[in-house]
Amino acid sequence: MSNSDDDMNYYSDGNVSYDEEDEPDYGFVEEVEDSHSSKVNYLVLKEDDVRKHQEDAIKRVSTVLSVTETEASVLLLHYQWNVSKIDDEWFADEERVRRTVGILKKALAIGHRFLEVTCRICFDMFLHKDMESVSCGHVFCSTCWNGYLRTSINDGAGCLMLKCPDPSCSAAVGRDLVEKVCSEEEKIKFENYFLRSYVEGSKKMKWCPAPGCEYAVDFAGGIESYDVSCLCSHSFCWNCIQEAHRPVDCDTISQWIYKNSAESENTDWLLANTKPCPKCKRPIEKNKGCMHMTCNSVCRFEFCWLCLGDWKTHGEKTGGYYACNRYEVAKQKGEYDEVDRKRQMAEESLNRYTHYYERWLSNHKSRDTAIKALEKLQSENLKKLSDILSTSETQLSFIADAWLQIIECRRVLKWTYPYGYYLGDHDKKVFFEYLQGEAESGLERLHKCAEEELNVFINAEGSSEDFKHFQTKLTDLTVITGTYFANLVKALEKGLNC
Repeated sequence: MSNSDDDMNYYSDGNVSYDEEDEPDYGFVEEVEDSHSSKVNYLVLKEDDVRKHQEDAIKRVSTVLSVTETEASVLLLHYQWNVSKIDDEWFADEERVRRTVGILKKALAIGHRFLEVTCRICFDMFLHKDMESVSCGHVFCSTCWNGYLRTSINDGAGCLMLKCPDPSCSAAVGRDLVEKVCSEEEKIKFENYFLRSYVEGSKKMKWCPAPGCEYAVDFAGGIESYDVSCLCSHSFCWNCIQEAHRPVDCDTISQWIYKNSAESENTDWLLANTKPCPKCKRPIEKNKGCMHMTCNSVCRFEFCWLCLGDWKTHGEKTGGYYACNRYEVAKQKGEYDEVDRKRQMAEESLNRYTHYYERWLSNHKSRDTAIKALEKLQSENLKKLSDILSTSETQLSFIADAWLQIIECRRVLKWTYPYGYYLGDHDKKVFFEYLQGEAESGLERLHKCAEEELNVFINAEGSSEDFKHFQTKLTDLTVITGTYFANLVKALEKGLNC
C-alpha cells in the first residue's frame, strides 16, 4: 500500500470553501468508485415476482412431462424446485420417480357415484360422490380430510409433503385437495408455505431476514461482495444472513457474534473475578468483606481468600487469624502462582475484548440513531427547511445523501473493530489503527456537520448565504468521507497488502 505525498493529498480539486481547520486529514489510496455506484449482482423480488417464477416452473414441468399441474407441484416440492434434476430422473425411470414421490399412474377403482361407502377415519357412511381422494383412490369424507389437512397445516410447512391418511399408502396430497376441503384461512397458510418453499429450495435465492419483510433476493454472484440491500432498507450478507459486514469476512463475524454471547465470556469472567476452592476446585466469588470463605458446594471447605489456606489451621504459626500477611517466597510458588497468572491473563483478555466491544457497540448505536435522524429528516425537517429557505425539497436531497453516507460509514466502522480484535500481525495492526483513526475522525466531522450545523438552519438561525456555505461543506464532506471509506474497505479486504 502506497502512502506517498501524492496519495496523502486526497482531495479532488482543493476547492473546498470551508475553513482549513475543518478539513479531514484523509488519504492513503487513490480514489475508487463510491460504494453507492458499485455494480449490483442481485435482484430483489417481491412476492408476486416469486409466485410468477414458481408458476412458470410448474407449467414447464407439467408440459414437458405431460402431467397435471398438481402432479408437477408435487414433483417440484420433492426435488426442491430443481427442474433439471426432475427431467433427468423422470426420463431415466418414470415409474421409480412416481413411486418415490407418490404420484400413482392408475388410481384404484372408484366404484359407483351413488354407492354408499364407509369413511376409513370416522366410519360413517357417505355417498361415494361426496367423498374425496388423491391419486391412490382411497376415499375419506370431506370432514375428515379437512381435519387431517387443518392439523397438518397448523403444524407448519410439513403439510407440503403430506401423504394419504391410509397407513399403508404413500400417495401424495396435492394442492387441488387443499383447495376443495380447506377454509380460506387454511388455504392462505398452505399457499404461503408453498410460496416460501420455492425460495428456500433454491441455491441462489434467499428471503430477506428482516422481521416482517416479504422480499426475496436472487443472487447472481460473480463479484466478491455478498452485501445485499433489500427494498425494505435492510442490508445483509447473502452468504451468512447476518447484517452486512464488509470488510470483515463471514468466519470472523461468526466468531465475534459467539464471543459477544454471555456464555462465551463466562470463563474469562470466572478467572478474572473468582478463585478456585482449594479442595474441590469449584470457582468461588467473594461477596462479603471478610477473608473467611466457605465453599457452597458439597465439600463445605473453609479457607482464607488471600492465601487459600485451610482456615482451621490458618493462625497456628502466629497465634492470630491473619498469618498470610507476610510475603513468603516458598509459599508463593506452586499451584497458586499458576492460578494468579491465569487470572491476570484472563483479566487482560477481558479488558482487551471490552475495549473493542464497547466501540463496536457505540458505532452500532450511532448507526441506529442516524437511521432515526434520517427518518425524521424525511418526514418532518426537509419540509420545514424547504419552507424556511423557500426552496423545493428536491434541492435539499444532498442532506439525505449525507445521512445515507453516515449510516453506511457507521456500519463499516462498526465492523472494523472485530477486524482489529482478530488482527494478529503487529506491524499491520499499527497501520490499521492509523487508518481506522482517520476514518473515525472524518466520520465524526461529517456526522457533526449533518447533525449540529444543520439544526442551525432548521431552527431558523442561519441566513441563505450561510446555507450555501453549509451545502458546499456538507456535500464535499460526504464525497470525501464516502471515498475514504470505500478505499478503506478495499484495503482491509486485501489484508492491508495493497
